[in-house]
Amino acid sequence: MTELKFEELLEAGCHFGHLKRKWNPKMAPYIFKEHNGIHVIDLQKTIAKADEAAAALKQIAKSGKKVLFVATKKQAKDIVAEMAKGVDMPFVTERWPGGMLTNFATIRKAVKKMNNLDNLMHDKDFNNISKRERLQVQRERAKLDKNLGSIADLTRLPSALFVIDINKEHIAVAEARRLNIPTFALVDTNCNPDLIDFPIPANDDASKSIAAILKHMTEAIQEGLNERMLAEKKTRPRRGRKNEDAPAEQ
Repeated sequence: MTELKFEELLEAGCHFGHLKRKWNPKMAPYIFKEHNGIHVIDLQKTIAKADEAAAALKQIAKSGKKVLFVATKKQAKDIVAEMAKGVDMPFVTERWPGGMLTNFATIRKAVKKMNNLDNLMHDKDFNNISKRERLQVQRERAKLDKNLGSIADLTRLPSALFVIDINKEHIAVAEARRLNIPTFALVDTNCNPDLIDFPIPANDDASKSIAAILKHMTEAIQEGLNERMLAEKKTRPRRGRKNEDAPAEQ
């Protein structure tokens, strides 16, 4: 995991906050100064908080648990999708389906329906049904994939949420808080950091700022995944040799 550098965050514009009149007073500890009516975020605190969040995410990944990334705003969705895929983590970048966490069983039913449609489309008799019916199935499958595709493999509730823009994704944050799921997020100067377990003070509107922070987070996750894989290899018995530590068969 590469070290976050002050210059890198400065170049990415992580320090730019919102207009002073739009600020949330609870962000005061993370604000360095006001410049031309705009709040400037203290990047030293950004680095400290980002490192704290990265260490926690690394441990979650190392334990084999999933982190769900949430970002539906235009300047964040493509970055989040690409980086989450890179570390094999689920993500929501279209619309947050209400009840995604609090009514997880219903979401799983929708995923099951999507899998059933997949099976139907791959069935040899699929081409025998009318063209109109085929189109209906394909459209329904495409709609489900758009909303649920990235979470299709999420068989249980995620162990953490990573959110970009907690004001926009307030429903996701509220659901996670209700279920005591740890939350990680970029918090801009118009946000309430008290709503987040691991807040990272930074500009959540600029794509470069989002990418700089997410790169650090996903590198930590990848490090955790690598350590888990290494640990599993060490405990796995070698082929052709008797594992002396293994318990005798009953």
